[in-house]
Amino acid sequence: MSLQVCQTAPNFEAEAVVEDRFTTIRLHEYRGKYVILFFYPLDFTFVCPTEIIAFDKALKKFHERNAELIGISVDSKYTHLAWRKTARADGGIEKIRFPLVSDIHKSIARDYQVLIEELGHAARGLFILDRDGIVKHITVNHPDIGRNVDEILRTLDAIQYAEEHGEVCPANWEKGAATIQPDPELSKLYFSKAGTG
Repeated sequence: MSLQVCQTAPNFEAEAVVEDRFTTIRLHEYRGKYVILFFYPLDFTFVCPTEIIAFDKALKKFHERNAELIGISVDSKYTHLAWRKTARADGGIEKIRFPLVSDIHKSIARDYQVLIEELGHAARGLFILDRDGIVKHITVNHPDIGRNVDEILRTLDAIQYAEEHGEVCPANWEKGAATIQPDPELSKLYFSKAGTG
């Protein structure tokens, strides 16, 4: 059975690099916070550092939303550490501030169904988990295509708004825009103002 939204995210315990030290990450210990769990193919590659640096630049925005970032690849913790110590001008990620998990046995990528077996690494899978560890959003990109951090923040905003207000967010919704009451009659308040075109 494939992992889907509304299901509990598979738990894991794995070694990771946080700052310049090794530690153990246990997903269940993040309960009470939103989690942006993202897989990327490999350290010391090309699109991957652009994504990780973009996530790091937006870290404060995620923290303001009670969300934590966790990056995962099939590289060893030693490779993660070496990449973290490599200057950005040389393709490194230098001093990022969130954990990079080592999935060297590829079990986490398999559990989240993003492992590309023939390539030996994960696709660019991204999972937004709510405070109870429930999967609220899934996207999977081909390894050639980087993600848009602003869109991930927008999606997180929509998840949090819907949870807090019990209303649903229409296409292209952004924070502060109108939402829809999920009721056949009350929804007309939105549709009568916004139209459908």
